[in-house]
Amino acid sequence: MTFNRKALSGTALIVLAVLFVTVMLLVNVVFRGARADLTQSHLYTLSDGTRNIIKSIDEPINLYLFYSDKATQDLPQLRTYFTRVREMLQEMASRSGGKLKLQVIDPLPFSEDEDRATSFGLQSVPVSAAGDKVFFGLAGTNSTNGQAVIPFLQPDKESFLEYDVAKLIHELETPKKPVVGLLSSLPIAAGFDPATRQMRQPWAIDQQWAQLFDMRQVDAATLKAVDKDIGVLVVVHPKNLSDDAQYAIDQFVLRGGHLLAFVDPSAELDDSGADPNNPMAAMMADKSSDLPKLFKAWGIEYDPHKVVLDRARALPISLGEGQPPVRHPGILGLTQADLNHDDVVTANLDSINVSSAGFFELSKDAKDEKLIPLIQTTSDAESVPSDRPRMLADPSALLEGYKPAGTPFVIAARLTGKFKTAFPERKDAGSLAESKGEGQVVLVADTDLLSDRLWVQIRPFFGQQIMNAFANNGDFAVNALDNMAGSSDLISIRGRATSQRPFTTVEALKRSADARFRAKEQELQKELSDTERKLTELQSAKSKDQAQILSPEQKAELDNFLKRKLEIRKELRQVRRQLDAEIESLGTRLKIVNIALMPILVTLAALAFAWWRNQRRRHAQGARA
Repeated sequence: MTFNRKALSGTALIVLAVLFVTVMLLVNVVFRGARADLTQSHLYTLSDGTRNIIKSIDEPINLYLFYSDKATQDLPQLRTYFTRVREMLQEMASRSGGKLKLQVIDPLPFSEDEDRATSFGLQSVPVSAAGDKVFFGLAGTNSTNGQAVIPFLQPDKESFLEYDVAKLIHELETPKKPVVGLLSSLPIAAGFDPATRQMRQPWAIDQQWAQLFDMRQVDAATLKAVDKDIGVLVVVHPKNLSDDAQYAIDQFVLRGGHLLAFVDPSAELDDSGADPNNPMAAMMADKSSDLPKLFKAWGIEYDPHKVVLDRARALPISLGEGQPPVRHPGILGLTQADLNHDDVVTANLDSINVSSAGFFELSKDAKDEKLIPLIQTTSDAESVPSDRPRMLADPSALLEGYKPAGTPFVIAARLTGKFKTAFPERKDAGSLAESKGEGQVVLVADTDLLSDRLWVQIRPFFGQQIMNAFANNGDFAVNALDNMAGSSDLISIRGRATSQRPFTTVEALKRSADARFRAKEQELQKELSDTERKLTELQSAKSKDQAQILSPEQKAELDNFLKRKLEIRKELRQVRRQLDAEIESLGTRLKIVNIALMPILVTLAALAFAWWRNQRRRHAQGARA
C-alpha cells in the first residue's frame, strides 16, 4: 500500500509537471504579445493614431536605433530613457505584422557602425572631459531608399516621443512632399510689384514653406473647389472672400482637408487701400479679415474689429531718431509661459511676436467643437477697438483707462470637432452636410507674425541671403503646417505623460522647509537691520573724539545681536536637519511597506484562502458522512 501510494504520488507529480510545461507553452503561443498596461497614464499603450499609421504600412520599413551602451554606463537617466524608447519601438514592431523591422546598434568608437550612424546624420553628444561621445538617435529607411532620422532622442522630449517616431514612420510611408495650397491677399510669395515695377522678394516664411512642401497658389477670385490633391490649405488674410470661396473651403474641411487660417483685425501689411495722394485714406482703410460664415458654423466667436493689448508683454518700439524707445501694448513679445507646451506645434518654442492681434472664443452654442489654445496673452490684457491703436501717435496713450480682463485672450488655437456645413442651403451634387470624421483646423488671429519684421533679419552675404531669427514665429508657422500636413492619425497623437514620476511628497516637504528657512532668514535680516539702526543712533550721539570707541550700550547691543544671530543660525540648521529626518522617515516607511508589509499581506491572504478551502473540504466530508 505504502509503495503504491508513493508510486502514485510520484506519477502525479510527473503528470503535473508535464501538464504545467504544456500549459505554459500553450499560453506562450496563444497569448504571445498580450500585455496589461497598469501604469496610471497608460505609458505603454500606443494611441489609436499610431496603431492606424502602423497598420497602413505597405512596404517594409527598417528602423535603426543607435545607442552607445558602453559610453552611458555612468548616465542612469539616459539608460532609463533608452529602455523606454526601445520598448516603445518593440511594441510598434510587434503590431506591424513584420512590416516594421527594428535593429538596436551600439556604434562603438572607430567602428563601421559609428560611420553608419554619422552617414545617417545622427548627432554624437560629448559626455565627458576626455571627449567620450554618445549616439542616441533613430534612423529609418524604406524600400525606395528614402531616409528619415531623429538625430538625438532627448529625454526632456519624452512626452512627444510617440509623435516623433510616428511622424518618422509616416514620412517613410509617404515620401513625396505634401501638397499645400496657399490662398493669400498679402504679398507673401514672390511676384511682380506694380507699385515699384520690380520683382518682389518672397517673405522668409514662404521660402521656408517652399523647402518642405509642394506649395501651390490658390486664386480666391476664381475659387470654386479646392483641388483634391491638396491636403492642407493655408489661408492668409481672407479679405472679403466670396460665398463661393468660403463654400469651397467649407467642403474642403468637411471632406477631411486640413486648414491653417490666419485672420487679422488690422493687418499692417495690407496695402489694398493705399493711396499715395491721400495718406489719411490709407490710414482709415479697413485692414481686417474674417471667415464669418465658417466661424459661425464651427462655433467660433471672433470680432474683426477688436485687437488685444497686453502691457505685461509690450515690446519697445522707436518713435523716431534721438527719441527713447516706448513700450507698445499692441505689439507683444509672448514668452514660453504664454505657449501651449502640451501641443507639438508650440511645445519647444520660446517666443512669439505679434502685432495688433485679434482673439478667438468658443461660442456658447458650440457642441462637439473644442478650442485648444496654442498662443495666448497674459491675464493682464484687454481688448479695444482696432482703430484706436492706429489713430494714436504715442503708444503709451493706450494705457490710459487700461482695464485688464483678468483672463488670457486666445490668439492662436487648434479647433477640432465634427463640423457642420456653413451652407446648408446648397444642395450641389456631392456636397457634404457635415464632416466624415473629426475636423482639424488651426486658427491664428494675426497675419503680422508671418512678416519678416517681427521675427527675422535678412542680410545679403556674398550673393546669398542669410536669415537671423530673433523670435520663433517662423518655427511656429512651419510646425503648424508640418503638423497639419500629416495624416489625421498623426495629428491626433498628442503629448503624453512621461515615465519620470516626481516625488511629490518629498517636494512638498522641501517647499515647506524652504518656506520656514526663508522666514528665519528674514527674521535674522530684520534683527540685523534693527541692530544697525540702533548702533547708528548711538554713534550719532557721541562726540568726534569718541567716534571710534564702542560705548557700553553699543557693546551690549552688539553682543545681544551676535548671540541672537548664533541662535537663529542654529534654528536654520535645525530646519534643514528636520527636513532630512522627515525625508528619511518617509523612506523608512516606504521600505517597510514594500519589503515587509506587502509580503505579510500576501501571506495572510494565502493563509486565509487555504483556511477557507480547508473549511469547505471539512464541511463537504461531514455532509458525505
